[in-house]
Amino acid sequence: MERLADKVILVWGFRRMLLAVFAGAFGVLALPPIGFFAAMFVSFTLLVWLIDGSAAAPNSNPVGRLWPSFVIGWLFGFGYFVAGLWWLGHALMIDAEEFAWALPLAIFGLPALLAIFYGLATALARVFWSDGIGRIAALAASFGLLEWTRSVVFTGFPWNAIGYAMTPVPLMMQSAHVIGIMGITALAVFVFSAPALLGTRQGAKLGLPLAALIFAAHLGYGAYTLYGPSAVTPKADGKSPVVRLVQPMIEQTAKMDSDGDRAAIFEKHLKLSAEPPKDGSKKPDIIVWPETAIPFILTDNQDALTRIADTLDDNQILMAGAVRVEDMGPGNPPRYYNSIYVIDGRGQIIGAADKVHLVPFGEYMPFESILNEFGIQNIVEMPGGFSAAANRQLLTLPGGLKLYPLVCYEIIFPDEMTGDIGSAAAILNVTNDAWFGATPGPYQHFQQARVRAVETGLPLIRDGNSGISALVDAKGRVVAGLALNETGFVDATLDRSAFSSGSTYARQRYFWLIEILLFAIAAGSRFGFVFKQN
Repeated sequence: MERLADKVILVWGFRRMLLAVFAGAFGVLALPPIGFFAAMFVSFTLLVWLIDGSAAAPNSNPVGRLWPSFVIGWLFGFGYFVAGLWWLGHALMIDAEEFAWALPLAIFGLPALLAIFYGLATALARVFWSDGIGRIAALAASFGLLEWTRSVVFTGFPWNAIGYAMTPVPLMMQSAHVIGIMGITALAVFVFSAPALLGTRQGAKLGLPLAALIFAAHLGYGAYTLYGPSAVTPKADGKSPVVRLVQPMIEQTAKMDSDGDRAAIFEKHLKLSAEPPKDGSKKPDIIVWPETAIPFILTDNQDALTRIADTLDDNQILMAGAVRVEDMGPGNPPRYYNSIYVIDGRGQIIGAADKVHLVPFGEYMPFESILNEFGIQNIVEMPGGFSAAANRQLLTLPGGLKLYPLVCYEIIFPDEMTGDIGSAAAILNVTNDAWFGATPGPYQHFQQARVRAVETGLPLIRDGNSGISALVDAKGRVVAGLALNETGFVDATLDRSAFSSGSTYARQRYFWLIEILLFAIAAGSRFGFVFKQN
């Protein structure tokens, strides 16, 4: 290991840059659909050694001294995000004639921007760099801080935060209920970086056992939660609602085709909703359709509401993704919302929830007046784009069942699980990942949704046009589901026996406590290192 570490530390020029990109890209093997979390040990061990060798000229100013470390972090992040997010380009190819020109921006431009956060993380870590365990703590604290920053600035995009590499299965998800995915991220970087101590022998006697202890605690807490004496086994009580998830698998080109047979799309949803239960089971109480499942403005189509009433039993409820329009009065353009409707068995709309966190350049255009002059349009063609709801409202169903509604990628934001979520019985997430085809994107999206269930301690009802649709329990385990690009439906009982909503604020406090401890270790080691050098 020492010989390998020396080679990495001393590598220079183009090979050094290539190795940094490779280290980041290799770590993507830890993400879905592969989920080989051990790949991150290779990635972060290489990253530590590369930072060890990031030397600046002796007479450099403070920025110049940090620049080599920033570049290494940026290259690492560029490799990580290109390998992990290349599939975003698939959405642009749905309408290639209009958006193919933007393909390089999606595949390389966005990763280049996101990589800045990792560059800043390694530069910040370099401020506290020393020759032992302190540099591992500095890297972990810096990545934790910058991953959190990535989740909030410019509306945030915490997709594929490093902590998700440490949560490939429910056993390794349970810590998220206590410290959240950001807390896991900080500690995961410490654990993943620990093997680098073997290459320099500095701090290995303390750092490796500490990393092993953190990892053992992570696994141990998961095992205790899932299999310990406090674990609750869901039991059918006859009162819990049966939920049907409808996965129609409508091609995105068909959904966008203005000349397409929208009636046929609508009827496909109705047909799957009306299918008798398999094995003679109980009829579903709640039927869920995916995001924008209704291919027209529902309130302008009374016949569609009549067809829904004809399909549903009197005591059944349909929750369907749809575009909701709001008339703003004479002389003003209408507003459009990406919404979820609640429709009863008589075809009446009895509730609605609008999307709060919109997708930039997909559902709305930042700096629209400026960018439109250059011919840059939203991917989703909607006059003026979608409008965001002012706040998130729970969906309350007949009988009092309350659901916390999230549309599409809203579910990737852990800090937005606030408000009335404590009174919700489950999270409802409708999405349309057909934009991304059979790529890693839908698998990554689904994993992040499962982690939200664990964080909040609430079951997850997730329905996607092309998948992955599933009912997930509060421990992140899939109760029933449909695979990606599978057409059909699945019925499952929503367990209401034991809800334990986790506190977002408590998880945030634990995250910042972890950050303070890691920075304290890094600062103490740095001061000791400087004193020893002097």
